[in-house]
Amino acid sequence: MKAKSIKGRSPGEIQTALEQSVADGFKPTLAIVFLSVKQDYKAVCRVLNNAGIAVFGATTNGEFIDEETETGSVVMLLLDMNPACFTIMFDEYPDKNYREKTRAVAKKSLERFANPAFLISCSNTETDAEELLLGFEDVIGKQVNVYGGAAGDDYTFSEQFVFTNSRESKTGMVVLVLDEDKIKIKGRATCGWNAVGTERTVTKSTGNHVFTVDDIPVLDLTAKYGGIQNVSPDNKNLMLEIASTLPLQMQREKGDPVMRPGLLIDWSDHSFYCSGSVPQGSKVRFSLPPDFDVMDKVIKGIENLKATEMPEADALVVFSCAGRILSFGPMMNMEIEGIKKVWNVPMAGMFSNAELGRATGGNLEMHNLTTCCVAIKEK
Repeated sequence: MKAKSIKGRSPGEIQTALEQSVADGFKPTLAIVFLSVKQDYKAVCRVLNNAGIAVFGATTNGEFIDEETETGSVVMLLLDMNPACFTIMFDEYPDKNYREKTRAVAKKSLERFANPAFLISCSNTETDAEELLLGFEDVIGKQVNVYGGAAGDDYTFSEQFVFTNSRESKTGMVVLVLDEDKIKIKGRATCGWNAVGTERTVTKSTGNHVFTVDDIPVLDLTAKYGGIQNVSPDNKNLMLEIASTLPLQMQREKGDPVMRPGLLIDWSDHSFYCSGSVPQGSKVRFSLPPDFDVMDKVIKGIENLKATEMPEADALVVFSCAGRILSFGPMMNMEIEGIKKVWNVPMAGMFSNAELGRATGGNLEMHNLTTCCVAIKEK
């Protein structure tokens, strides 16, 4: 399977880049598209529709195809994958029946492929992405390969979109289903954030809605820990500060801890929504500010994936948390460059609101402040 990655700052630039990419006879059938909400994604889809290319798309908090990160742009990974080896599914969940929806996708996938694997992106900050993952597990089993990320919106935390050739949704999911008998896909989610302080107990929560920790409203406890002075709706940067620098780490009996920062505040009781479930009774700790060691852990995790599970790859898709680039700034390029060098194949990536995949030694879970790297190869 051949792959190429392209980028542009308008549908016209994407049209030109696409024409240049096929000039040598390359015939892409699939485009994995990441773009800013400022871009006209419908116009970008028209360009791809006219070329007969299937679209898996999501809006982002930033994009990249190499170590240079972009904002306000369009990037995409083009693949000449055999159309018999994949299909794209799309659905919405206005009733928040996340698990039911992915169960339906998984059952439909089994009608086409004996061993399906999935790449998924979802929209809406209230979405419990962990429930989406559990739906796949219910039907396929614990061993199912599912990777992906939650769509972004240039850090406005207002409206995110997922889309395909003819549909889009701000409360839905787009799913690329692969025939794993023909296409090998492996991924690794690595965070690297170090925890600090004693374990605390989540004393009241429902799904991904956390009310209290140690019987204290979670927002108040987070603000006290972080020394935040202006804890009010007037502080427009508060949610961004909490999500990127003051995340909770939910401890696990098996595997690495998973990050659970707040993404949406309920001011009526100072609770907040996370993008993954935080069961009542969970043990959590706060996090230390990140340093270079965090990036090293990610790159070493990807190197281990290559050494143990995926010696070769045709293409790479990366979902990196939006909070990472806020924390690292220009240094984020070092992490992306390190990932790129592992296989040195065409790549496309986005800065996401949540990441979906397996942590080292752990289960399939929703992550935050994490980099999920997904390698794809035709068998």
